[in-house]
Amino acid sequence: MKEQTGGKHFWPKKYLGQNFLVDQNIQKKIIQACAITPQDTIIEIGAGRGELTRLIAEKTQKLFALEIDSYLCSILKSNLINFPRVRIINENILRFNFLSYFKGTSKIKVIGNLPYNITTPIITHLLELRNKIEEIFVTVQKEFAQRMTATHGTSDWSAFSCFLQYYTEPKKLFLIKKTCFKPQPKVDSTLVKLSVKKEVSLDARDEKRLFKIVRLSFQQRRKTLKNALSGAISSKRLSQYFHAFDFDKNIRGEELSLQDFINLLNFK
Repeated sequence: MKEQTGGKHFWPKKYLGQNFLVDQNIQKKIIQACAITPQDTIIEIGAGRGELTRLIAEKTQKLFALEIDSYLCSILKSNLINFPRVRIINENILRFNFLSYFKGTSKIKVIGNLPYNITTPIITHLLELRNKIEEIFVTVQKEFAQRMTATHGTSDWSAFSCFLQYYTEPKKLFLIKKTCFKPQPKVDSTLVKLSVKKEVSLDARDEKRLFKIVRLSFQQRRKTLKNALSGAISSKRLSQYFHAFDFDKNIRGEELSLQDFINLLNFK
């Protein structure tokens, strides 16, 4: 579907997951939820045609708008001509190194309408740079938001849920209907806030071991935890752990909370 944008014709690219948020009420609701102050440094992922960018620029002068599509960048420059302080960066977020741009900057807020097909890699990349980030506000597929905020013992609880909740405190803010986008996606979306934790429980080496245990526990959900971890943790140690924490010997990985996995890792 061809769009008329800033005096130029533009065809949204499906392979880039380009679904533009056109509902102005939702745009304003997102900006309100982000609670932007003049002191904030903002990175917007996938600035697109600048619908949200313009509203963000009205709140702070420290805005970096990332857009992978070079043609859209030219449209952005035209649409944001009244906001010369906005820095438009034609780059893929997965290759963007915050450290080269923000060496002396206070922590950053990230805002983005994420392409559904690369949501996990983008969030993983952001969490690798979490020391520079304070909060992340992302629009994601509704079902993915449920995984992000899931609790143990539910069907949405997953290895990714554990990973995300280890580093952040996720919160679903509000639903965004698919009719708010153009072209219209097949599913509704949700705005999610990720507050990056100031401290985590484990050192880097133990974090690596923790996430290995978590991944193994969820790889085959039908398996008991004892069978899923048979190559990683001895049967004797698992039995002792089950006894110490009063778990059934046939418990499955999805029934353990993040803290339960940490307890398992630390169990002597």
